[in-house]
Amino acid sequence: MKKIILTGGGTAGHVTPNLALIPTLRDLGYEIHYIGSYQGIERKLIEDAGVPYDGISSGKLRRYFDIKNFTDPFRVLKGYAEAMKLVKRYKPDVVFSKGGFVSVPVVLAAKHHKVPVIIHESDMTPGLANKICIPSAAKVCCNFPETLKYLPADKAVLTGSPIRAELLRGDRLSGLSYTHLSAGKPVILVIGGSLGSVTVNTAVRKILPRLLPDFQMIHICGKGNLDESLIGTAGYVQYEYVDAPLKHLFAAADLIVSRAGANSICEILALRKPNLLIPLSAAASRGDQILNANSFAKQGFSKVLEEEMITEDSLYEAITSLYKERSAYISAMEQSRLSNAVDTVISLIESCAGSQK
Repeated sequence: MKKIILTGGGTAGHVTPNLALIPTLRDLGYEIHYIGSYQGIERKLIEDAGVPYDGISSGKLRRYFDIKNFTDPFRVLKGYAEAMKLVKRYKPDVVFSKGGFVSVPVVLAAKHHKVPVIIHESDMTPGLANKICIPSAAKVCCNFPETLKYLPADKAVLTGSPIRAELLRGDRLSGLSYTHLSAGKPVILVIGGSLGSVTVNTAVRKILPRLLPDFQMIHICGKGNLDESLIGTAGYVQYEYVDAPLKHLFAAADLIVSRAGANSICEILALRKPNLLIPLSAAASRGDQILNANSFAKQGFSKVLEEEMITEDSLYEAITSLYKERSAYISAMEQSRLSNAVDTVISLIESCAGSQK
């Protein structure tokens, strides 16, 4: 039996591509183990998927001053020692890393034990954790054509992001039934990320009186972000978080308004949904969402409205013009070669695992 260790953590985006690979790995007969942080978000997600989970010590590597910079290197060293023991115990044929700082000790331990490593970089430019890991990798997968220039030519593979198969199995009528919306008006699905976005939430709610005569809205606003004053508004439903029914809400949507996290926009691309991206501002991030969004806009997959440019008029205009032009966006997405990432990544895993035999 072939064996694989999956790793990655810190955010849901470092876990969901791994989850997307698990069903196919099981079908191929792999023994799967997951290494993440002790209590990160990845632990529950992976344990719920029925995969054996081992936690290791994890410390963040920062480019800026923080008092934790004096203690986190020791956590990383401890994590490396723990990862060394786990890799030695499980003897994997291959390691697949989705990134995040918990993955660094695992990748370095795999290199020490001469286990081939495949890395996946979601964003346009590699983050610090993956920069550290790339020299130890056999292959580096990426989502964007522009990323290839930042990666070693002999390792880089443009794959797109592995998408959970169940997201593609949604049913529009089930989504409308769940939300109690009508089939007679187009539906806008607004997603502000796993924690929600105050900026996006506020902006879309301000223009509801202008949108609701022509559209209906499903608003996933994040924990603690419900607006009680809008409960019962005809054509508008809001949820803090949606799990299993999300695939049906995607199916019900005619348009999507979203942040521009790499995994989220790759899911939107796979679903072929016309979308308006509002990337997290450079002031609040390293600017990766802006780069992600601009790449999708350049390829004709998305319309982009930068956070700093949001007004009631600009948001309304962006949504209504997107709807009018939706056919062009769908056509561009249908021509994309990045819709079969699971198969592409699995073929790389199989190749690397086979090289160990």
